[in-house]
Amino acid sequence: MSIQTVDVVYTAVATAENGRDGRVASDDGKLDVVVNPPKEQGGSGAGTNPEQLFAAGYSACFQGALSVVARRENADVSGSRVTAEVGIGKTPDGGFGLTVEIAVSIPQVDAATAQDLVEKAHQVCPYSHATRGNIEVKLTVA
Repeated sequence: MSIQTVDVVYTAVATAENGRDGRVASDDGKLDVVVNPPKEQGGSGAGTNPEQLFAAGYSACFQGALSVVARRENADVSGSRVTAEVGIGKTPDGGFGLTVEIAVSIPQVDAATAQDLVEKAHQVCPYSHATRGNIEVKLTVA
């Protein structure tokens, strides 16, 4: 797989302290959160966790890609919702891996159009580009 060339127009910067049990903040101060492992991983669950942050970013990015595709296709995606579920678990080699399920609801279009828009958004979304071939991403249309 080749590395994609990107004409960078914005770079986000965030720094973590103490890994999965600490704090993460953006350089501009707009994001500053406590991170803790979830109870399912033996943590306190008191703060957010990297998987929630990834799910939030992916769902927002995918919604943006859906809007771009809808404009191109002259489709109405008003009232649409994108939910990302990010799972973490052990891999056969002893490491950890992620899975993602993107669930999309587009009430203003028929099921076939919604499916087409979601598949096209998956080709446009930067998160989808980054994960393609690396982790399982399942798309569902409600």
